[in-house]
Amino acid sequence: MLTIGLADDEALFTMGLSMIIDAQPGMRVLWQAIDGADAIRRHDAQRPDVLLLDIQMPGTDGLAVTERLVKAGTTTKIIILTTFEADAYVLTAVESSAAGFLLKNTPPDQLIAAIHTVHRGDAVISPGPTRRLFAAFRDPAPARDDAARHDRQAAEQLTARERDVLTLIAAGLTNREICDRLSLSMPTVKTHVGNLIAKTGARDRVQLVLFALRTGLATV
Repeated sequence: MLTIGLADDEALFTMGLSMIIDAQPGMRVLWQAIDGADAIRRHDAQRPDVLLLDIQMPGTDGLAVTERLVKAGTTTKIIILTTFEADAYVLTAVESSAAGFLLKNTPPDQLIAAIHTVHRGDAVISPGPTRRLFAAFRDPAPARDDAARHDRQAAEQLTARERDVLTLIAAGLTNREICDRLSLSMPTVKTHVGNLIAKTGARDRVQLVLFALRTGLATV
C-alpha cells in the first residue's frame, strides 16, 4: 500500500485531494497536516512513502520542511504543490531535494501519475515551472570555477551512448521511450541512467537535465 502525507493550510484543498487519492487502488492518505510544523511532527510519528507539501504555509513553509526532512535523512519522497510558478520557488525546490514540483491545478490523473513516478525514484516538474527552470539557464550567472571544472570533467567522461541518453532525458523522454528511440533494452537504459547519475553527481533526472543545460549537451 502506497501511503501519502498531505500538508496544506487550506482544509478544503487537502480534503478534496484526500478523496481523490483514497479512491485510487493501492493508495491511501496516511495523515493530513495543517502547516509545516504539523507536517514534521506527523512525519516523525508516521513516515509516508510520499509527502505532498504546499509551499506557503503559516510558520514553517514547504521548502523549509523539505530541507529539514532531507537533512534528517528521510526516505519519504517529497512533492511541492503550489499555485506559484516563480523561478525562485522552482529552483529552491530542486536544490532542496524535492522530488517533484507541481501546480495545484494539475489534473488529478497527472497528479496520481506523478506520485507513482516519484515513488519509483524519478522526479517530476509541471510544464509551467519546467519552462521557467530551463529559462534560468538561457543567460546563467557565471559558474564558480570549481563547479564549472567539475561539470567539464564529468562531461568528458561520458560515452557517446551516455550522451545520447542524457539528451533524450533532457528532452523529457521516459526510460521506455528512450528504449524505443535508441533500440535498447530496459536494463541497458537503466544502466546508462545509473552511470550518468554516478558520473555527474546528479541526484535524479531533474539534476541530470540541469547538468545537460549547464554543459551545453542540451539546449532550451
